[in-house]
Amino acid sequence: MSEWWTYSLSDFLMFSPRTYYRLFELYNLAVWPWHVLAVGLGLAVLVVWLRGGAWQGRVVAAVLAACWLFVACAYLLARYDTINWAGSYFAVAFAIEALLLVWTGLVRNRLSLRPPRDLAGVAGLCIFVLALLAWPLIGPLFGRPWLQAELFGVAPDPTVVATLGVLVAADRTRWELFVVPLLWCVVGGATLWAMQSPDALLMPAAALLALVLAGWKTFARFRQASPA
Repeated sequence: MSEWWTYSLSDFLMFSPRTYYRLFELYNLAVWPWHVLAVGLGLAVLVVWLRGGAWQGRVVAAVLAACWLFVACAYLLARYDTINWAGSYFAVAFAIEALLLVWTGLVRNRLSLRPPRDLAGVAGLCIFVLALLAWPLIGPLFGRPWLQAELFGVAPDPTVVATLGVLVAADRTRWELFVVPLLWCVVGGATLWAMQSPDALLMPAAALLALVLAGWKTFARFRQASPA
């Protein structure tokens, strides 16, 4: 029996890249025209984010929660689980994140966003815009057909990255909301790395950037709260 250190990530992959991306193609065809609604919801988040207001946090939390729950049921549980036995567990994690967003942002109204005038606000907004508008271009940019494009509110990766942008720009760091997105970035990045996908580092990079910014924001708040 070979020693464990002789194995690579690709040895644990339960599907081929062709199967993985073909699944996205069939999924996109099956859930159309949810894509139009999802992009519209993402644009609504941008408008509410920039305009502010008393209901800003509740609206953003409700939209994100709906997207996380949709991805959990329509993709992870109904489709990804057919090629990866862990799909149902991922679906539960996404559903938990949706419930946390509802509880923190909708019920308790504790997800107010910073305007894009400081580092956290600008960085969070840029991350969100990247996930909403640029992420669907990644697949075609690397030679995959448009039917395999991944969109916010439909596919897990851009939904997770967009959520990280919101959490980075939140007035206070809600660490309980970071756990599932960060874990998915590790899982998604490892999966793409095992498939030797050219965009494998995007998810881990987004997670690292969000973690650094959230940590910096927490440290800055702690320093302001500490007595001189």
